[in-house]
Amino acid sequence: MASSEIAQCLAATLSPDTNTRIAAELKLGQLLNAPEAGLTLSQLVLTSEAELSLRQSAAIILRKYVLEHWSPYFSQFKGSAPSPEIKTQIRQAVFQGLSDSTRKIRSLCAHVLSSVANCDWPEEYPDLLNNLIGLLSSLSPDAVHGAMQVFTEFIKSDLTEDQILPVLRQLLPVLLNILGAPEQHSALTRARTLSVFRQCVESLYMVKDQYPEAVKEATGTVLPVWLDASRTLLNVDPRSDVENTPNWDGLAIRIQVFKTLDTIQTSFPRSLTPYLKDFLSAALVHLSALYPTFIACYLQGTVSVPRSSEDELIELTHLVCPMLDFVANIARSGKAKDWFEGDNLTGLIGAVFSWVQMTSDDEEEWANNANAFVAQESDETLSYSVRMAGFDLLTVLLDRSTVATVSSFQSTIHRVVVESEQARNAGSQDWWRSLEAALAAIGSQAEDVLDAIDDERDSGRDKPIDIEALLTNVIPNFLVLSQFPFLQGRAFVFASQYAKLLPAQLAGQYLDAAVQVLEATETGVPVKISAVKAIHNFCQNVDDPVSLPFAPRIAKDIGPFLPVTSEDTLTLVLETLAVIVQIDDGKWITEDLARALVSAILEVWMKNNKDPIFISIMTDVLESLAASPAPGVYPAVVQQALPPLSNAITTYATADSWITSGAIELVNSLVEGAPENGLGDGFFAMLAPSLFAALGTTEDRDAIQNGIVGLTLIIRKDIKQLVSWKDPTSGQSGLDGVLGVIAKQLQSEDESGGLVIGDLIIHLLRRAGEAILPVLPQLLEAMIKRMRTAKTATFLQSLIIPFAFLIHNQRDTVLNLLEGKSIDGTPALEILIRTWCENAETFQGFWAPRISTLALCSLFASERQNLQNIIVKGDLIVKPETKNVIMTRSKTKQIPTEFTSVPFPVKALKLLLHDLQTGGEAASMGFSAKDVSELASDDGDEEWTEEEQLHQGFKPDEFAFLSEMLGPRGVAFDNDDALDDNDDEDLKNDPVSTMDMRTHLMTFFKECAARNTANFSAVVQQLSPDEVQVMQKAVQAQ
Repeated sequence: MASSEIAQCLAATLSPDTNTRIAAELKLGQLLNAPEAGLTLSQLVLTSEAELSLRQSAAIILRKYVLEHWSPYFSQFKGSAPSPEIKTQIRQAVFQGLSDSTRKIRSLCAHVLSSVANCDWPEEYPDLLNNLIGLLSSLSPDAVHGAMQVFTEFIKSDLTEDQILPVLRQLLPVLLNILGAPEQHSALTRARTLSVFRQCVESLYMVKDQYPEAVKEATGTVLPVWLDASRTLLNVDPRSDVENTPNWDGLAIRIQVFKTLDTIQTSFPRSLTPYLKDFLSAALVHLSALYPTFIACYLQGTVSVPRSSEDELIELTHLVCPMLDFVANIARSGKAKDWFEGDNLTGLIGAVFSWVQMTSDDEEEWANNANAFVAQESDETLSYSVRMAGFDLLTVLLDRSTVATVSSFQSTIHRVVVESEQARNAGSQDWWRSLEAALAAIGSQAEDVLDAIDDERDSGRDKPIDIEALLTNVIPNFLVLSQFPFLQGRAFVFASQYAKLLPAQLAGQYLDAAVQVLEATETGVPVKISAVKAIHNFCQNVDDPVSLPFAPRIAKDIGPFLPVTSEDTLTLVLETLAVIVQIDDGKWITEDLARALVSAILEVWMKNNKDPIFISIMTDVLESLAASPAPGVYPAVVQQALPPLSNAITTYATADSWITSGAIELVNSLVEGAPENGLGDGFFAMLAPSLFAALGTTEDRDAIQNGIVGLTLIIRKDIKQLVSWKDPTSGQSGLDGVLGVIAKQLQSEDESGGLVIGDLIIHLLRRAGEAILPVLPQLLEAMIKRMRTAKTATFLQSLIIPFAFLIHNQRDTVLNLLEGKSIDGTPALEILIRTWCENAETFQGFWAPRISTLALCSLFASERQNLQNIIVKGDLIVKPETKNVIMTRSKTKQIPTEFTSVPFPVKALKLLLHDLQTGGEAASMGFSAKDVSELASDDGDEEWTEEEQLHQGFKPDEFAFLSEMLGPRGVAFDNDDALDDNDDEDLKNDPVSTMDMRTHLMTFFKECAARNTANFSAVVQQLSPDEVQVMQKAVQAQ
């Protein structure tokens, strides 16, 4: 293939004429199928006398050629791969391009070679690494520049664990030489050496467990040299990189230094320890020295940021963010404690307050983009910035030394207030920026600052910051400064963040001022958004009597925002509305307001029906509206919402099922908010046809789960409506419909419904009474049948717990029913008992494990012979080869897990004893913690201290924290606060949840021992020695 043909084709692809360009692109696609096309392109790239645009185009197309025609290794491969000989020639040509005198050609060749290396190295391109290191060792700055760009990608993606250490031994000394030769190599090339070094450190960290000695040697010899070099680089005055220079290339080195330090702190922190104070001080010096440049280029905009020598933008923010992150990570680690004190701490906080100021670009964007303005302070924001990094550092400092940090806040805000007033009087138009930033900084830490004030006050000490003085004497002056909208808005938000400190009268005045801003027609976007945010905070943080007078007015003002906002702004408006309608339980809401808000909510939902966050907030709003006790509001909400939602449930059940799912979720919120005396006439009659039709046809998991949750809520709220309803067309009753939904779920292989189907069955059994008796045998048989194939713990729980409930209430009736049935030749009772015993210790919630415990007691006490003959899975058999070994999947395949087999009565006592222990009752029965800990499986705790053994490997305060976090199975049975959120109000109030389980189990064991129930003494002898000891103590306890 003639190079002239491809050259002409490439030139035509750059034509301004659309037809010419399209024709050339089509022809080029055909030419690339030729085996020699790649070689022709690579030669064209190296043709120095050709036009630069043509050579660049050839390099770009060559990379496309590699991805599409080089090898099946690439996902875009289209065939027509070149021969090995041609590949070799192409590789040589591209490698030669790394030393080209034109920077853009070097960079493009580096991209091509990186792609080739991904595929060919090391098998087909074994000499690549040595060749690259040879280029780095050359005296040619161009060659070093080209090779460095390949290495940046190469180390990151291509080295295997076995290759890392040998490569680093060759590479790192060469990189260090380049870094230390500023007169020979450009700043950007030297910065790349640090980038590659950082990736080397990450690679070392990845293999440190595999090659511990080698990595220890490498880090012990290599890291100190690089850390010394980094310290030397940072000791050079940073102003030399930004003042009187054509570009800011020098900043690139500093950026890479701090990113590398952060990586070393994460992976090999011990190596960094001797240098920490030097690097922290360097960071503080940089923040101070570069601040005047920040003012000129970013705050005042009087100087523009220059582009780099490679035509890229290097921003000050690119340096400050990793610098602040590094300082925050050191502070978080607890090291260099004495550095974070006195002048250093004050200087650091002052620097953060300065650097988090709004830039002129921020001001321009936020003034016109409401979503960007809201998002920049969101905890979930994806756009990381200096402001976010600064706030994160303040959070860490507060956590590390709370009082000292808050005291520094006080001195810094005082200084900022004075200096900004002086700047204002001097005629500066930017006087407000530092104030806005300081208020934003202290406001971002409001929760911790308020806690610090409370703690100091409770300890009888002076408060470390006087927020009240700010709220009384400073902030009110800014609320009317409409010509400085960001400061005006910030003043509202700051006051609302510290609303708890405001007297009721002053809080009311602030709230009134925020509402007036909301209602003013001439107010701009930032102030209106700030007012909404402030109202949200005020209504959350002040007592209802303060916010109640404003509630109707705010609700009317907020309503019109719903249809015209989107994304983050809409989230804020919805969250604010959700808080407003909860004020004083919504007693102030009128029918007209309720109808208007419901209409607005449904309109927003139809526009955003795929967004789970919006739907979650909207359900809260609808529930609060429905729960309003004001006369006529609940019927008005239902009349406005239920018809369109019922229609949506049917209409979109198959095509756009997410709409059906969301509609059901919104209906569920109406049921949640419904009064205790029922759903109101006609509610279920309007909903049922749509709901049952959708659940019968849709395959959408969320829609099915939401539908089952909805039916469960209806059963709990108004079972009479469901039982009395009949479908006018089919004659199917509401109960038939529910049983049909249950049957479909039992037949389905999809177990994602988990616990919700069990909740439906439980509440149906609890509420339906005699209405369910005719179909109960078939229902129980279907559940037993499904137990044999169920796989997930939550689904198995849904099948077992209804039996536990029935056995606890009507044991003999259920057992008689099951004893006469078998599934494929296996007795139904045997299936139930075996499944139950295998899964009892995995039950979730609070009520479910308790009902299981009570039912097991009842089964043991029944003394039925067929129960005593059932053999179930017992304890894990610990083999010598698995003792003290972490069993991975592969090891488990080689050495399968085995269990003993025991009669059901033995397993029942084991489970009941386990429940007694995990309920935290052992100590109160006179057991020592050692008695209990000995019952745990052997988990290799020989190295634990005596204190740690008493608390299962944790220090007492750690254990206490975990107990609190773990919830009901880790705390006392009679702890009312332990009731799990998974349990609804009906189950939380059930006698099973409120009874004293400890007393019940102790009494049960004593009675069994006294009467020798089910041959109790013989069964106890089949327990493990530790379990026998615990049982004896339980029986003998007074």
